[in-house]
Amino acid sequence: MKHFLAALLVAAPLAAQTAVPLGPVFVTAARAPQSPADVPFAVVTLDAGELRASPAATLDGALRSVPGFSLFRRSDSFSANPTAQGVSLRGLGPSGASRSLVLLDGVPLNDPFGGWVAWSKVPRLSLAGVELVNGGGATAWGNAALGGVVQLLTRERPADGRRFAAAGGSFGTLSADTDISRTTSAGTLQLSGRAFSTDGFHLVAPENRGAIDRPAASEHRWLSGSWRQNLAPGGSLTLTARTFAEERANGTPYQRNSSRENFASARLHLRVDGSFSWTATAYAQDQDFASTFSAVNAARTAETPAADQFSVPAVALGAAWTGRWSHPGNARTSAGADLRRLRGETREHFSFANGDFTRLRVAGGRQDFAGLFALHERPVAPALRATLGARLDWWRESAGHRDETDRATGASLRSERHASRDGLEFSPGAGLAWQASPGWRLRAAAQHAFRRPTLNELHRPFRVGNVITEANAALQTERVRSGEIGVEWSRNREPTAAEKSRSLKTGSPLPMFLGSSLGATVFWSDFRDAVGNVTLASGPGTFPLFGFIPAGGAGRQRLNLDRIRVRGLELTAEWRRSPVWSLQADYLYNDATVRRAALAPGIEGNRLAQVPRHSAAVSVRWQPAPKFGLQSRVRWLGRQFEDDENLLPLGAAVVADLGVTVPSGSAGEFFLNLENLADARVETGRSAAGLVHTGTPRLILGGWRSNW
Repeated sequence: MKHFLAALLVAAPLAAQTAVPLGPVFVTAARAPQSPADVPFAVVTLDAGELRASPAATLDGALRSVPGFSLFRRSDSFSANPTAQGVSLRGLGPSGASRSLVLLDGVPLNDPFGGWVAWSKVPRLSLAGVELVNGGGATAWGNAALGGVVQLLTRERPADGRRFAAAGGSFGTLSADTDISRTTSAGTLQLSGRAFSTDGFHLVAPENRGAIDRPAASEHRWLSGSWRQNLAPGGSLTLTARTFAEERANGTPYQRNSSRENFASARLHLRVDGSFSWTATAYAQDQDFASTFSAVNAARTAETPAADQFSVPAVALGAAWTGRWSHPGNARTSAGADLRRLRGETREHFSFANGDFTRLRVAGGRQDFAGLFALHERPVAPALRATLGARLDWWRESAGHRDETDRATGASLRSERHASRDGLEFSPGAGLAWQASPGWRLRAAAQHAFRRPTLNELHRPFRVGNVITEANAALQTERVRSGEIGVEWSRNREPTAAEKSRSLKTGSPLPMFLGSSLGATVFWSDFRDAVGNVTLASGPGTFPLFGFIPAGGAGRQRLNLDRIRVRGLELTAEWRRSPVWSLQADYLYNDATVRRAALAPGIEGNRLAQVPRHSAAVSVRWQPAPKFGLQSRVRWLGRQFEDDENLLPLGAAVVADLGVTVPSGSAGEFFLNLENLADARVETGRSAAGLVHTGTPRLILGGWRSNW
């Protein structure tokens, strides 16, 4: 780690990330540029300046300022096991396997084996912004976009320069990021890198902590390079390669995990004429993951190995083509096709006895997806714009297998070969956006979406402590019909001549408009065949599907729940008094209820696990001078349940964060972030035996960044 930090310091003299706004277009909902006023779904954008100013140590932590964005088990990537870093938008079935699609420049970040998201490998320093489509985007993107789409966008045309950021703080945390761009007559070369390490904090609540518990230390590093070649007329070719490695400790001496990835992509964009352009993307991802699990005694003084998942190799190959047409009368069409092939398996030792594991398990398979989509938008009346789209996906699962052998004798204890399956999914979507007057906008949208269970859900059983969860190769496709109606009011003004003059003199960023805005969205989803970890047995005892379950333990299996109803209300308010002051407030009411579960009727009527009914966030930003500012954020996390039976509550919490920046010379700035300033207790997990896990305590990080 120290050598890697030194390499970054040598490679890049010091410099700060500058704000590169996304501009007045939104690209994710239709895979084509759209004015935000034309998008019928709820849209949230965060530009580079907002991401930089956020008082959060991680990118996913910064995105939690949006109440509709949530992370499985309330922990972000600073401490969470990668398998628990799933994303949920509007609480649509949180799990380690994200039910929202996360993209980096149009390429899925969702893990090919398990669906979770490794936020650590995102190049935060070179991000231009983030787009969140709550409840939309499935017609354009297909599988896994049930709850919506989160797209991370890097700078498309990086300017010459070097950016650097270094930080240190609580729990022995150190980080260094660099981003270097050089433009020649032939094109632009961009090199980025990051190194990070922390001693971490304890995951178990103080009242439950024992001698076996350790801080959850971690470190990661990655290097990325890209070459952009300009093509005439108005085209470009971009080649990107990335390598990533991460090591994590998970709270006890035995429990650890590691990740490795190599990635490459090619993107070709051509503008044929003023009315037609197209983009083609191809990518390949090769990765491996390893993790160990243990069972800890009641006094938390000793642990027994439960499983050694020594290798989870996975490969993802993909390609996509999107065409964009402009028509007379301000109408637009986007259409295209995409392919994605996933292959992976888990290789693990389990059943620990007499000082060693006695069994070997190898389980996995392959998934193939191919989709066609088309979206068309046009004005249908003065100030009224309609969007209509459809998508057809074919999927196939093959080579499913699960083999278990005796390590001492080599004898086969279980050998399963699962029959291949395939299917077709139709995903229509429609929306209306009406600019009723200069200050009022109304919109309505609906879509149908689907998700195939991941290879991990289909084939890999696992154990966390005394909770055993069985896989299910017969899981059905998840499907959701969702809709929303929104109304937005705004009263904006352009900056005055004096404000513009001040901005020119001081170099302070100047927003395009100042004023106030209010928004309200009512949404609902009818979620069918949702995959859930359903409790079927409680220990102590021996059960056919699970074997022996100790006291306080549980046996669960992944099963399809017939029907879940999600309905709620989003409220937003923004006030920009001047270029110096801004205030943002958001509230989410989310009623997610299991309506029917024929295989587990006891949970009918229960609230969906890991979904709070209420959440809110308020942030205030004060920036009186360039590179001098203050960003405060307060988040309210409502009470939620850890389990499907609603027996294990996680308490509500109020978390306050504060960030300060101070200029340092003409090109640099010092920054100080105080996350969870009041050291609030955030419960992230609770077991039937009363063991409570907690999230990030007070975290102080300070550093310097510069741009030259």
